[in-house]
Amino acid sequence: MTISANDELLIGLVSISDRASQGVYEDQGIPALKDWFTQALTSPWRMVTRLIPDEQPLIEATLTELVDKEGCHLVLTTGGTGPALRDVTPEATLAVSDREMPGFGEQMRQVSLKFVPTAILSRQVAVIRKQALIINLPGQPKAIKETLEGLKDDAGKPIVNGIFAAVPYCLDLIGGPYIETNDSVVKAFRPKSALKKS
Repeated sequence: MTISANDELLIGLVSISDRASQGVYEDQGIPALKDWFTQALTSPWRMVTRLIPDEQPLIEATLTELVDKEGCHLVLTTGGTGPALRDVTPEATLAVSDREMPGFGEQMRQVSLKFVPTAILSRQVAVIRKQALIINLPGQPKAIKETLEGLKDDAGKPIVNGIFAAVPYCLDLIGGPYIETNDSVVKAFRPKSALKKS
């Protein structure tokens, strides 16, 4: 079977950090996401990355470029979602959105609260722009993995669902490619009527 460009998931990864973008320390968000997607996705995908400072106009321009010019189906940001004055990622994300998807932010905080009480300080949001889903993730690799995968028991059964289980079906609904996951990392949930016939 030949894979067309329409079947390939294009993911935009944006790490938002003043210090990492200045080279003060090495960015950890994009490498963590690349590793996670390599393990989690079984269907074709590729990524484009950006490392930028916490500047709202620049974040807005980057998100717009990734969706409108690059054609990303999914854009994930890391960093800049706390209450500090420089944390403006949620404001920038909402500024470029067509519709908000509040369930993603609610669930990310639910997952993170199982690990740290300060998760309540997170202001992560998710939105739809055109036919793309944009999600703000935490900045730390451990927290990124936890929010995407959720919390599992010793047998690997989900105790608290991570957010990525809902992403494939969301992309279906907004006109993105049909993506499949490695169930041992995260099991994509779709209603039976939305499952692709093999």
